[in-house]
Amino acid sequence: MKQTTYRTALALAILGLGASAESTYVHYRLIHDPLYTSVCDINSTLSCTQVYASRFSTVASVPVALIGLLWFVLVVLLLAGATRSDRLRENVPSYLFALSTLALAAVLYLGYASFFVLKAVCVFCVLTYAAVVGLFAITGAATSYPMTTVPTRALGDLRKLATTPLALALTLLYIGGAATALAFFPRGGGVAEGTSPPATQDVKTEFERFLDTEPRAVVPVDAGTAKVVVVKFNDWQCPPCRQTYQTYKPIFDKWERERPGAVKVVLKDYPLDPDCNKYAPRGGHLSACEAAVAVRLARRQNRDLQLEEWIFAHQEELSPAVVKDAAREIGQVQDFDAQYPKVVEEVKADIALGALLKVKATPTFFINGLMVEGGFNPQFFDAAIAHELKKADAKK
Repeated sequence: MKQTTYRTALALAILGLGASAESTYVHYRLIHDPLYTSVCDINSTLSCTQVYASRFSTVASVPVALIGLLWFVLVVLLLAGATRSDRLRENVPSYLFALSTLALAAVLYLGYASFFVLKAVCVFCVLTYAAVVGLFAITGAATSYPMTTVPTRALGDLRKLATTPLALALTLLYIGGAATALAFFPRGGGVAEGTSPPATQDVKTEFERFLDTEPRAVVPVDAGTAKVVVVKFNDWQCPPCRQTYQTYKPIFDKWERERPGAVKVVLKDYPLDPDCNKYAPRGGHLSACEAAVAVRLARRQNRDLQLEEWIFAHQEELSPAVVKDAAREIGQVQDFDAQYPKVVEEVKADIALGALLKVKATPTFFINGLMVEGGFNPQFFDAAIAHELKKADAKK
């Protein structure tokens, strides 16, 4: 491997290592601290939180960021080893090319999920993608023998490694560190997914202080006899909306069992679809208006819950035609086209309210008027409701 190639590969590996380390740190903080805001949360499109809250952020509950971090550590170790052995220096390009080929398949999938499914971009993730693509290109060009010989060469290098104390120690340290990180990194898919360790009392106290000091908006909904009103501005094609639907439903069910009628959930439509939402001129959820109308029409047939479940389960497949078919077959709506012009005006009324309340992304929650963009980790969302109930009870 030429010196120029080696230096370029090392620079790319360090870039990827730094970006994946920061991604792992952000993911960890989002699991533990609902008040944490990443430096890469610039807007609803450039948002690490949106990406780390999605189902694409983990593999078997292990953060993709952590897997990337361990991958880049391995790349750096191989490049470091190349400086101490002429044989390894010759073989490392093929090893890295093989690793980069596997990693390239992963980043192409993740990139597609980010840009076309989530429609949200994590800057740190993009840096790791660039590092992988760069390593794939330069190591492929630097590989000077058939890839079919890689297994034999790798076996020979492993035998050599076993007789080199320093290399063996570093290998065992890497394997042990990787196993420990994978085993003990907190499980959880970000803001709206998964289960995280119980918060410390200090964190709980700080969280309650945050709840009590943040400004509140006046949200014009009928609370009835409820002590806590949770308003959700929702887009049926929004992946984080689906995640919060799935993770918060058990919380709402629990409070309904323990305090019947004390917590009221109000769903408002805010489709990021320019067809009905003039405040989202570049919105990419081009079936969201139809989905919002379909659920409203299904509600008249007492079939809205079934249609909601179906829509969230088939988000990636939605098109206006698919939504209409589902409305007919699942929601028992027989006159969708005839009712659409009237019902979409109801959706637009929700959109206008959202704009008045400065809603810019979905999901956006208002918990007794406290605006929460994206949602909290489930334990903190539950804690917010409990705190609001406690305050309401104290006023009796």
